[in-house]
Amino acid sequence: MPSWPDVRAFAAHAEALGLDSVWTCDHFLSGPPGQPPEDIHEGWTILSALAASTSRVELGPLVMCVSFRNPALLAKMAATADAVSSGRLVLGLGAGWYDPEYEAFGYPTDDRVGRFEEALRIIGPLLRGESVTYAGRYYQLRDAILLPPPDRPIPILVAANGRRMHQLTARYADAWNTAWFGLPDDRLRQRLAELDAALEAEGRDPATLRRTLGMEVRDPDAPVSGAGDDVAFGGSVDELARAIDAYAGLRFDDLIVGLEPMNERSLDRLAEAPPAGSSLTRRARINSPVWESAFELDRAALTVSRLST
Repeated sequence: MPSWPDVRAFAAHAEALGLDSVWTCDHFLSGPPGQPPEDIHEGWTILSALAASTSRVELGPLVMCVSFRNPALLAKMAATADAVSSGRLVLGLGAGWYDPEYEAFGYPTDDRVGRFEEALRIIGPLLRGESVTYAGRYYQLRDAILLPPPDRPIPILVAANGRRMHQLTARYADAWNTAWFGLPDDRLRQRLAELDAALEAEGRDPATLRRTLGMEVRDPDAPVSGAGDDVAFGGSVDELARAIDAYAGLRFDDLIVGLEPMNERSLDRLAEAPPAGSSLTRRARINSPVWESAFELDRAALTVSRLST
């Protein structure tokens, strides 16, 4: 696990290279299922420290698990972090999925999507400066308001897969994330089709939703840590540029890149891979392992990128 000075230096290098954003993850336990847990920092604390130690890059969690914090408190935390960063926060939210950390830390595992929907109905209005009274199955508020009010409407990103989560994205989110991929594949095309169907069902203009994608990129000349990963893209810098072009062609606005290994050389490789067919500015993800389902990168993860068309 990287120390805070390592994380700070990594973010500073990403910012100096002209990358667009830095992202943290939100887990209490880290490690492949069936193996002893590995060290991991608390995501929001690292994010807040980055808000104070960077000056230009956009910042966000990819993503905060709404199960771990009361949604009104999370909105208050987001408004404060956004003020510290001078308006650079994107609030990434997810329903959560990793049962071992829920069980270890005493969080309920039932109806995560239902809890997530209630949280979205609370967080969004609070971040818009509204007073919220809410009586739900899981959360209750009475005349809750953020004081001081947020300096701006803080954008909400939802990490979503599946019909109901895509529906909530179409209804409540400013941005959507899907992850993790190497090259575009049928799995990604299916998710895009499901998202488009949800947007149509909600009567929402697809152009109003920012689309982000998590891509795993491995330096082919570096040793593979742990068990490695079959999904990660391990091509040359030129091949990486073409891969970035392929995602731009699928109408993604942002490419969030998890780098293996997480070091300055990997950042430099990414900065050397401008796509030929679109203007790319890049983003970054820090702090702890990037993982989905059984997949894990066992190092601090920096996410890096933006595709602008």
